[in-house]
Amino acid sequence: MTSLSTSPSSTDMSSETVAGAFPCRFCGTNLRHVVVDLGMSPLCESYVPADRLNDMEPFYPLKVFVCHECWLVQLDEFVSAAEIFTEYAYFSSYADSWVAHAKAYVDMITDRLALNSKSLVVELASNDGYLLQHFANHQVPVLGVEPAANVAQTAIDKGIPTEVCFFGVEAARRMATEGKMADLICGNNVWAQVPDINDFTAGITILLKPDGVMTLEWPHLMRLMAENQFDTIYHEHFSYFSLVTAQTILARHGLRLFDVEELSTHGGSLRVYACHDANATLTMTDRCQKLLDAEVADGFLTLDRYAQFDEQVKATKRKLLSFLISAAEAGHRVVGYGAPGKGNTLLNYCGIRSDLIEFTVDRNPYKQGKFLPGTHIPIYAPDRIREARPDYVVILPWNFKDEIIAQNAFIREWGGKFVVPIPEVAVIP
Repeated sequence: MTSLSTSPSSTDMSSETVAGAFPCRFCGTNLRHVVVDLGMSPLCESYVPADRLNDMEPFYPLKVFVCHECWLVQLDEFVSAAEIFTEYAYFSSYADSWVAHAKAYVDMITDRLALNSKSLVVELASNDGYLLQHFANHQVPVLGVEPAANVAQTAIDKGIPTEVCFFGVEAARRMATEGKMADLICGNNVWAQVPDINDFTAGITILLKPDGVMTLEWPHLMRLMAENQFDTIYHEHFSYFSLVTAQTILARHGLRLFDVEELSTHGGSLRVYACHDANATLTMTDRCQKLLDAEVADGFLTLDRYAQFDEQVKATKRKLLSFLISAAEAGHRVVGYGAPGKGNTLLNYCGIRSDLIEFTVDRNPYKQGKFLPGTHIPIYAPDRIREARPDYVVILPWNFKDEIIAQNAFIREWGGKFVVPIPEVAVIP
């Protein structure tokens, strides 16, 4: 097991008390090291209806800290999870490639764990049933846990049993008492969205059967920093994980990391596998140990590694603004594709408004007719692109760029080009 006892070192990150600092949400250490400051930003999924465009809109600091004890990278909690997620605008099923990714996982994990009609799979943050629906093909019983009632209802309408609640110790104890302990607990892009990470992880320990397996997926901090994916930082994502820190958090709650897969999703994600510490039948894989060692070698247990990120972010901002300003001065028409949370971080940090990106489009009807938070760029249905015939289409959910380019290849009819803003501006003819 990789040790986390490496002493902090820093030449670039100040050890002075930093305004806005708070205790680490995992270990309680007082935070004082800023990784990047993205200024003030609204909640990234708080899309604005037309009749509220003139209302006051709350902005909160988007300042990222790293804990020099446990190395968890994190934001403060300015708005409760209940306020963010009780009604939510993100529906997973509108991304075809993400649904395909979920199906591939279901087929793989069913075979790997020999799941059957006597098993129970529990997905945390099950959204609209995009993943659990595929277990029906294998006759494996499922249960979703989803706090956003509007999203959960879509899953329920599909016939997927869903608990509408926030998951943690209390919910886990109730579910275990009701006989709902899980052979497999899975969660995609949920761990980062939990403000009380100890309560959530302790709940997994309670709900997982003694011989059960847990898998979690999240964007890999190593890839986020190496490829300048700062737009994946927003208030709904409270934490950002390296594998070494994930191992520490799981271990505190009696869970043992034993395998990991590196995925291409969301710009580069990890899928980690864990079991109860007492389960001696599952041993750590070589690829898991190699990735832990690689993170240590790359400096993820030193402050200097985190100090490099801020200037990368500033450089990307300058390059994107230079491109958009040049396009405007040349009289080119620029629009966006997608209205993802990451796009709102990017646009607000860069100060981009409708004078530089005229509008954006999204397949999700829930977002159409509204305006992006902060920037107030209008959101339309995708057919608006064909009507407008823009010179450039900026792909805001760049992690789905291949899917989006294929769906909108028709822009080449008039010489239109795609623009991918991250890790730096790239024009795709």
